[in-house]
Formats: sequence, C-alpha cells, structure tokens
Amino acid sequence: MLVYLRLLKESFGFALNALRNNKLRTLLSLLGVTIGIFSIIAVLAAVDSLDRKIKKDLSSLDKNTIYLMRFSFGPSEIPQWKREQFPNVKYDEYEYLKGSMNDVNQMAFQFFVNRESVKYQSATVSDINVVPVSHEFIEIEGLEFDQGRFYNESESNSGSAVIVLGNEIASGLFEGANPIGKNIRLYGQRFTVIGVLKKQGAGIFGDSNDTSVFIPVNFLRRMYGDNNDALTPVILIKPEKGVDMDAFKAELTQKLRNFRGMKTYEIDNFFINVLSGFTDLIDGIVGQMNVVGWIISGFSLLVGGFGIANIMFVSVKERTNLIGIQKSLGAKDRFILFQFLFEAVILSVIGGAVGLFLVWIISIVLTKAMDFEFVLSMGNVFLGTGLAAMIGLISGILPAITASKLDPVEAIRTGM
Repeated sequence: MLVYLRLLKESFGFALNALRNNKLRTLLSLLGVTIGIFSIIAVLAAVDSLDRKIKKDLSSLDKNTIYLMRFSFGPSEIPQWKREQFPNVKYDEYEYLKGSMNDVNQMAFQFFVNRESVKYQSATVSDINVVPVSHEFIEIEGLEFDQGRFYNESESNSGSAVIVLGNEIASGLFEGANPIGKNIRLYGQRFTVIGVLKKQGAGIFGDSNDTSVFIPVNFLRRMYGDNNDALTPVILIKPEKGVDMDAFKAELTQKLRNFRGMKTYEIDNFFINVLSGFTDLIDGIVGQMNVVGWIISGFSLLVGGFGIANIMFVSVKERTNLIGIQKSLGAKDRFILFQFLFEAVILSVIGGAVGLFLVWIISIVLTKAMDFEFVLSMGNVFLGTGLAAMIGLISGILPAITASKLDPVEAIRTGM
C-alpha cells in the first residue's frame, strides 16, 4: 500500500513538472478536458436549477389541477381553424359543474386579461398582471399573505371593488407604508386594498405573484359582460386527492357536453388541460436539453482525451531513459503502468477542476445578477471529477502500456 501511495505522489510530481516545464503544450492539451467538463456540468447545473425553480413555482399547485378552456396547453391533432371556432367556457357552466361534479375539492372561474397599470395618488406601477378570479382560487393556488387577506365568497359573488396586491406592486405604490384599507385605481375604478402577498421571487413561466394583483372575477363580468374578446375565461378544477383522473375527466367531459347539448358525433369543443401533462412536457424538454448538452460536450471531451493521450506519449518518449533505469533496478511492468496512468488521471482531473471552478464562478455571478438561483450541486461536482478521471484513465491506458512494455536495455540506449 505504501508503495502505491509513493507511486501516486511521484506521479503527481511528474504531472506538475509537465505543467511547469511545458506550460503552453500542457495547457492547450488540457483545454479540451476543461471545456468538456465545463460544458457538461454547466448544462447539468442549469437544468437542475431550472428543474428546482419549476418544482418550487408549481409546489403550491396539485399536479392534477385542471384548466378547462377552449385552448390546449400542448400540441393538438385538431386543426387550428377548427380550434378557433371553439366557444369560451361560461360562468354558468362553472356554476353547473361546481354543483354537479363529484370528487371536486375546489373549482374557480378566472379570466386571462391584458396587462394594466395601477395608481395610488402620484405613484403608478405599469405592466402588471391582473388576475380576475373567484374566491376559491386561494385554496387552489395556496397563496400566502404578508398582510391582510383574500376576498371572501360574498365579496367574490357580488363583484366587490376589493383588491389583493403582489409584494412588488405594494412596495412600488406605497414604499413601505401600510397599504391595507387604502384606495387604488385600476380600470379607471377605485379598489380597496385588503391584502398583500408574501414575496415569491421571479416566476419561471413569466408572471410572478409579486407582480400580480387579484380582483373578484364578477367585477369584470359586471363591467364587460361574458362575451368580450379581451377576456379569456378558464375554469380551474382541483380534484380530491387519490381520485381516478381518467374517470374524473370522463365525467367532466360528459357533463359539459350534455350541458352544451352536443351531439354524439360532434368532437369535444373544449380542452381539459391537466397540470401533470404540462409538467411532463417540461420534463421532456429538460431531458432533451440534457441530451443535447451531453452530445456537444462529448466532442470537447473527445478532443481533450486526445490531448491527454498526446501529452502522455510525449512524456513516455522524454522519459524513456528513466523508464529503462527504473526497470533495470527492479521496477515491475505494473509499477511503470500505474505511474503513467496516475499521471494521466491527475492531469485530466486538473483540467476538470478548472472547468468546475469556472462553472462555480459563473453560478455565483448569475445568482447575484439575476433573480434566479443557479445551483452547482455536489452531485454534479462529483460527476465532473469522475468524468475527468475516466477521460484520463482511458486516454492514458495506451501510453502507459507502451511505457510498461519497453525493454530496459533498449530504453537506456534509446534515451542516451
């Protein structure tokens, strides 16, 4: 064991000598490994960070949450011209389904609307996300409050002029003052602030609750009616836990078709978008990003592997005389083999370590520059180190075998 520890120490010394004595050649050869490890770990770290953010953003939502509307979240076999003829879901359909569907935990009615501006005295916040929705939304979304509350069923049904502000909206309008009970203007109307949400952070899908405001959906229905092109209605449904989703969707389809008086030969003119299907689509995209990253990085690692092999063949050539002397003094082939293998692995790991260090630096810079946590996990650090060691092992095996098979007499004569 002590022999191999000494061998490892000597190999480390030879690797450092190679870096010191042939800086340019060694650095150029290690560049491939550095770029390869950097590319792979940067892609994996970015995908991991993205995956964490997506799961965090969707953590408050049940994966079986349904968005019932005229549009599909994903690709559809129905031609676009046909989908454009589909009717919007209606408020009376929401009331019918809410009263007739089985195994429903919560059901809410929401409009998707254009972005607006809100005003308080001389302060204005523009380009905000307005969420007109019924009172059940808080149970579906799992909103958390910094101050105040969400509007209740009575306020929702009557379309009261009350509003809940995202954290950034409240800060922009009131600059630290207590906003509860204050009146702000939206859609040219006066709204009373009854709640402020806890800070959430940037959303991966665009809008965050921090830059959103929530008002009773019936307020907009009273203003614009149900047939305004600027309003896209959706029914949000949260089924009970453990429900058979196929059976639930079949019941939902049948009841909505019956309510709309559709014939048996007519295709469904609505889409049941399940959140789990959306997350599966995201997972597929993330998986494809991983594959592309591995393919691109693989070429860099291949170049790096050839670079390491080149260094080791040159090293064998330069140390032929030394190898002959070691063998003549009794060094076994195995000793010479491991000596060059260790050296190749150490050189490759040094290149990989540089690549990991660059990823770490970039992760710190991006995390501070953006409202997004870029995480370099220990798993990826170990993966990068392991890949670098494997590249060194594979690249160094042929030069090491060549060195171990040298005849001591020929080696001494050739090296003189």
